[in-house]
Amino acid sequence: MSTNDDPSESQNPDDAIIQSTDGPSPAKSNHSVVSNDNNNSAIVDPIVASPIKEQGRPPGVTMRELLSELKNGESPSSLASSSPNSQESRLLKEQNSVAMALINSIGASDEEGQSRQRMLKFAAKRYASAMERNPDDYDALYNWALVLQESADNVNSDTNSASKDSLLEEACKKYDEATRLNPALHDAYYNWAIAISDRAKLHGRTKEGEELWKQATKKYEKAVQLNWNSPQALNNWGLALQELSAIVTVREKQAIVRSAISKFRAAIQLQFDFHRAIYNLGTVLYGLAEDTARTGVPVIGHEISSSELYSQCAIYIAAAHALKPNYSVYSSALKLVRSMLPLPFLKVGYLTTPPVGNPAAPHSDWKRFQFVLNHEVLVQIHDDEQKDMPTGFPAISGDKTSNVRIRVDIPDVVSVTTCSDLTLPPGPSIFIDTIHGPIFLIADSWEYLDTWLDAIQLVYTIFARGKTDVLAGIITE
Repeated sequence: MSTNDDPSESQNPDDAIIQSTDGPSPAKSNHSVVSNDNNNSAIVDPIVASPIKEQGRPPGVTMRELLSELKNGESPSSLASSSPNSQESRLLKEQNSVAMALINSIGASDEEGQSRQRMLKFAAKRYASAMERNPDDYDALYNWALVLQESADNVNSDTNSASKDSLLEEACKKYDEATRLNPALHDAYYNWAIAISDRAKLHGRTKEGEELWKQATKKYEKAVQLNWNSPQALNNWGLALQELSAIVTVREKQAIVRSAISKFRAAIQLQFDFHRAIYNLGTVLYGLAEDTARTGVPVIGHEISSSELYSQCAIYIAAAHALKPNYSVYSSALKLVRSMLPLPFLKVGYLTTPPVGNPAAPHSDWKRFQFVLNHEVLVQIHDDEQKDMPTGFPAISGDKTSNVRIRVDIPDVVSVTTCSDLTLPPGPSIFIDTIHGPIFLIADSWEYLDTWLDAIQLVYTIFARGKTDVLAGIITE
C-alpha cells in the first residue's frame, strides 16, 4: 500500500501509515482538531479530525523475490503445469482474466510507478498460474488478493475511482475464497477489512458506503477473534466504527461510538505507546465533545460534560505528541487543544481515598479528595490548598515523605490496573502498585475510572520512553 511516511519513523513496512481522508467532520468550533493532507499541510477551516490508519500486511512472496525472478527472466507461465480441461478450470481462467485485465489497465506516470506496476503484473501472473494448477491453494489466493489490493493503491481515486473500486472488489472476492478454504487466515480477514474500508471511502456517505463500513467492522472483528494480540486490527476496527458513526442515525450512533472507544482503548492496552491509537481515541472524544456541546445531551455517561470531554481529548493528543513530537498532525492538533487541558496539570479530578498509611481503614473513613496529575506525579490536594491550584503546587513539589497526603511519583509506579477487592468501599477501584507499596483509589464512575487509568498509564509510558521532558513542555510552558 502507498504510504505517507514521516521522516522520523523507521522504514519498517509494518510501521507505515496512511492518512484517512474521510474522518468524522466535527461542527465548526474554536475547539478543532487539525488533519493533514498528503503534503502534511494543515487544514484549518473547516476542520476535519482525521484519524490515522495502521497499515501492516505480513508478506507472502516479497516484491524483492518477485523482482529477482523478473530480472532472471523467469516466466510466470513456466511455473504452471497444464491444468485439466474442466468447467471449473475454464471458470477459474475467466475469473483470472478479468482480474488481469484490471491490473493491465493501470498506467503509471513515472519510472518508479512503472517499475512497481511491472512487478505487480508479474506477481499477478504468478498467482494466477498457481491457482490454475491448484484451485484450493489458499496461500495463492491470499497473495493474489494482496496484489490486487496493492494495484488499487496505484490508481488515482480522484480520476479513476471506478477502476480502483473494481480492483478492490476483486481483491475482496479472493479474500473471501481464501478464508472459505482456510477459515483460520486472520491476516486475510485483516486485509480484507482494509480493502472493504477503502471501497467504503470511495462510496462516501451513502447507503452503499454505510453497508461497506458495516462489513469492514465484521471482518476486523473476525481478525481479532482469530488473533486477539493485534493492536493494529483493534485500531483499524475502531476507525471503521468511527467512520460508520458519522453515517448512521443518531439512535444508532451512541452504541457505535462507545464500541469505537473500547477498540482504541483495547489497542492501547496491548501496546501502551501505540501513538496512533492514542491519537485516534482523542479524535473520537473530540467528536463526542462537539456532539455534546451542540445538543446538550451526553453520548457517554450521564455526568460527563462537553468541557470534560474536550479535556480528555486533549490528554490523548498531548500524549500522542509527547511520544511522537515530530509528527506534524499531532503538533498541529496539540496547538488547538492544549488550552483545553487544566494547565499546568494534565488531569484534575476527584478520587475517594483511605486515610494516608491505612488502606484497610473502615469504609466510613474513606474521603473524597481532589487529585492532580502532571508529567511526574499524582498527588492529593486538600481543600485549603485549592486556591493555589492555578499556579501548581510548589509547596509540596519536593515533599516525597509527607504523611498528610497520598502522593505517587511516576518513576515509582510498577503497574496500574482496575481492582475487584470486596474489602474496598463500593465503586470502580484503581490499584496502583508502587515500589513503596500498594495504593487503592475509588473513582466517581466507570467512565472516570477509564480516564484516570489511561492518564496515569500514558504518563508512565511517556516516562518509560524517555519523553517526560516533552510532556513537561506541553503542560508547563
